[in-house]
Amino acid sequence: MSLLVIMTISLSANSQNTPESIIEKFFDNYKNKGAELAVEEMYATNPWTIRVKDAINNIKTQLARFDNDLVGEYYGYEFLTKKQIGDSFILYSYFLKFDRQFLRLTFQFYKPNNEWRLNSFKFDDSFDEELEESAKIYYLELSQE
Repeated sequence: MSLLVIMTISLSANSQNTPESIIEKFFDNYKNKGAELAVEEMYATNPWTIRVKDAINNIKTQLARFDNDLVGEYYGYEFLTKKQIGDSFILYSYFLKFDRQFLRLTFQFYKPNNEWRLNSFKFDDSFDEELEESAKIYYLELSQE
């Protein structure tokens, strides 16, 4: 009986430690508990982040600034892309959708051994500039007839 309980606990701990589950928890915390707690709990997946506490506090403060007064009501999030290199590094990109504008969130995860951990997190609002740049004529394949 105790072996079954240990296996169940072990399996549920591993199933919760995926990039997708960490991101899902981030968005749930963001909506229900606020930006600062969401960022803090996400960075807690990496024991090395204790060395960059000031940078994490800066990210928490900056993300918390995007509130109702600045960007309007929060409407949720939207998946943009996923890029993976090998079995140990993966990047996810999402939109945070607000009434006035969006923010792009970029999550990078690293799996050094058996567990995924947050490697990097950043956000910006310049996605529209990148999209506009990609539509310029020198990026288009022009037919030669």
